[in-house]
Amino acid sequence: MSSNYAELRDKKVKEIEEILKSYLPEQNGYQRIIMDAMEYSLMAGGKRLRPMLMQETYRLFGGTEKVIEPFMAAQEMIHTYSLVHDDLPAMDDDELRRGRKTTHVVYGEDMGILAGDALLNYAFETAAAAFDKYPEKALQIGKAMKILGNKAGIYGMLGGQVVDVKETGHAVDKDVLDFIYALKTGALLESSMMIGATLAGADDESITLIEKVASKVGLAFQVQDDILDVTSTAEVLGKPIHSDEKNEKTTYVTLLGIDKAEKIVEKESVEAIELLKSLPVRNDYLEWLLTQLIHRKK
Repeated sequence: MSSNYAELRDKKVKEIEEILKSYLPEQNGYQRIIMDAMEYSLMAGGKRLRPMLMQETYRLFGGTEKVIEPFMAAQEMIHTYSLVHDDLPAMDDDELRRGRKTTHVVYGEDMGILAGDALLNYAFETAAAAFDKYPEKALQIGKAMKILGNKAGIYGMLGGQVVDVKETGHAVDKDVLDFIYALKTGALLESSMMIGATLAGADDESITLIEKVASKVGLAFQVQDDILDVTSTAEVLGKPIHSDEKNEKTTYVTLLGIDKAEKIVEKESVEAIELLKSLPVRNDYLEWLLTQLIHRKK
């Protein structure tokens, strides 16, 4: 069954790629270089985890319409902008992302900054387009827009990045590290699954439960990332290894060691799946996907 799911995942990734392409702006006008940089950044490959989680959670709660698609594209634009800015010389100063040159290396630091800005702004233009296409779902779209903004901003991913940057270079305790991970990594996963549930018409109690599932997945996912930064290779990972050490960042590995970090990955992932199974609805593929992503090797 797992091999069938692996094939299904590859098929779904290709479908998501087509959705993303369809929502990119046309490359014309004097500013077309920024559209080109946006496409280079967005279409660099990757697991497409966030739009896939959004789509599968939407299906979990019975969603069948294409109202989810602009939000899938918007979420991936927001995630991509954060990576583009993360890679900048002023931040992590990385030259490799998903196995190829980072945006600022190809287009210059100035256009790297502007490409990230453009993706963030265009994400909300893209999501807002759902109002015109699906006016009968205006209330759900409005709620989804609120989640999208909140989880990407100062109380979500951006807030986590702020603390991450501020604390880089010296040791932090577990509470601060948990705060960084909950916001920097967890928030967009929560956003993805909550938006899927919201647009499918799930009740508030179910949306809150889904938020908890995604929070646990986010922690397990990030701790696994800490482990891979130490144990993997650049070829397998598709980005430089030991970057946490280079940037003097506290991680679960530096704080607790690999063995304890691995136990936390297992604990949080098991609890996430159990929570998901407590719902009266099921999506076996979603359960498999979460398990695979948490225990990934790259």
